[in-house]
Amino acid sequence: MKTFSATPSDIEKKWILIDADGIVLGRLASQVAKILRGKHKPSFTPHMDCGDNVIVINAEKVKLTGKKTTDKVYYWHTGHPGGIKERTAGQILDGKHPERVVIKAIERMITRNSLGRQQMTNLRVYAGAAHPHEAQQPETLDLAAMNAKNKRSQ
Repeated sequence: MKTFSATPSDIEKKWILIDADGIVLGRLASQVAKILRGKHKPSFTPHMDCGDNVIVINAEKVKLTGKKTTDKVYYWHTGHPGGIKERTAGQILDGKHPERVVIKAIERMITRNSLGRQQMTNLRVYAGAAHPHEAQQPETLDLAAMNAKNKRSQ
């Protein structure tokens, strides 16, 4: 028996819609990263972009466990001397672009190379419930029903 290796003609991409309302951030990110990578398919090939397109809605309503809203800090550097900046996860979720917390969590679970950057283009994250991808007829994936720990009520 030979090992199957997918070619570009073998890859079939679907659209998956995930509602992040009340879902724990890390659990959401790990599931989305697995789908983007294509590891949920039996035809998974490590060197090919065989994952599906993922739409995440209600990113502003994602939950963080423990004291992560105040203690989890995102750093970046402006490029100038002494230009290190920081923001907590709570500040970002309450700010103008709350979807960036979800994008960053998923991005850090994808491989850091050209294939990972290509797979990240298949991700669309929206802060609210509206999205412009109705024409793609996305399948809904209910993460809250998969495991009781995925959903937070607080």
